[in-house]
Amino acid sequence: MALIVQKYGGTSVGSPERIQEVAKRVIRWRERGNDVVVVLSAMSGETNRLLGLINALNPEGAAREKDVVLSTGEQVTIGLLSLTLEAMGCPAKSYTGQQARLITDSAHSKARIRQIDDTKIRADLDAGRVVVVAGFQGVDADGNITTLGRGGSDTTAVALAVALKADECQIYTDVDGVYTTDPRVVSDASHIPKLALEEMLEMASQGSKVLQIRAVEFAYKYDMPIRVLSSFDDGDNGKSTLVTREEDIMEEVMVRGVAFNRDEAQLTIKGVPDKPGVAFDILGPISDANIEVDMILQNVSTEGTTDFTFTINRSDYAEAMRILEATGESLGASKVKGDDRIAKVSIVGGGMRSHAGVASQMFKALSKEAINIRMISTSEIKISVVVDEKYLELAVRTLHEAFGLSEQSA
Repeated sequence: MALIVQKYGGTSVGSPERIQEVAKRVIRWRERGNDVVVVLSAMSGETNRLLGLINALNPEGAAREKDVVLSTGEQVTIGLLSLTLEAMGCPAKSYTGQQARLITDSAHSKARIRQIDDTKIRADLDAGRVVVVAGFQGVDADGNITTLGRGGSDTTAVALAVALKADECQIYTDVDGVYTTDPRVVSDASHIPKLALEEMLEMASQGSKVLQIRAVEFAYKYDMPIRVLSSFDDGDNGKSTLVTREEDIMEEVMVRGVAFNRDEAQLTIKGVPDKPGVAFDILGPISDANIEVDMILQNVSTEGTTDFTFTINRSDYAEAMRILEATGESLGASKVKGDDRIAKVSIVGGGMRSHAGVASQMFKALSKEAINIRMISTSEIKISVVVDEKYLELAVRTLHEAFGLSEQSA
């Protein structure tokens, strides 16, 4: 007997018929002798509908109240799935994030999980029930409902799998696994059957939308295997991607995939004093506003001043510019400028550790297509570049071909 945590996304529960299909799949896993915990998203489009209601009435309202509204979408789906399982003769019990005692911090709309009290869930599993838990939400120490941000249901599922010491966390979505890049950009992208957690962490952080980065961080930290599957496959024998420990993967591929992120913005503050602490003076207020900084570049000092450039998520652009302009005034900067029409393209692969010349091959391929590189960031298994947004898809196709990632080259 195994303990399996399954997560189903919004399209997987987007209609009564789809919910019935999820129930049948859950029952099949249970009939094989497994204990099953199910984590659900809201129905496809429901969170956007709720956001629309908020924006129509009070878009600048309290974050606490917005979380109260946004958390209701998952409450509907967990109740409906539990009712469906019950109608099919399978005992089930639903839990909101608060009922599941999924404790978070108090950062509304971006809350982070602190701990999970699994006592009640284990008791229901021992009693032979399927447990159905609302994704995307939790509760802080004061009892306030919190949400985990877009894609937070993945994080809920992995965190529950870790807390329950599950054998595997299965993420059901509308794709049948992880590909070398987005097939909507490169039609002959290759399916990846097995991927190292570290590689998936880099791909998620660089823009791959298959798994939410915080979910992969949880899995990486606690060594929890994740399997990505399609809820639209007939049965459970279709393609999937197992994301697991690096030592469980025999083949070390130089470049595993090309990830990209359209939702980037770049900010630059010019002519600031080149002195100790200036980086903190610039980024401290940005951090205080709960805005995450991605890539950072500081120029060589000229006549005692320097230029400082960084990238953020495009949704934070307006607020970050407001903060940076105030910082520029206090520091006596010569100019503050920004660009919200940039994109990030990355190549990722564990084999980069043992292969020389990957960066030069990447830069050569981009230069042949006259794609200018604005910023560069590297790690042991990743190289990222910032380019003008209009060149994004060309850059992705170019790198996918340059590193032989298409099915014809597999």
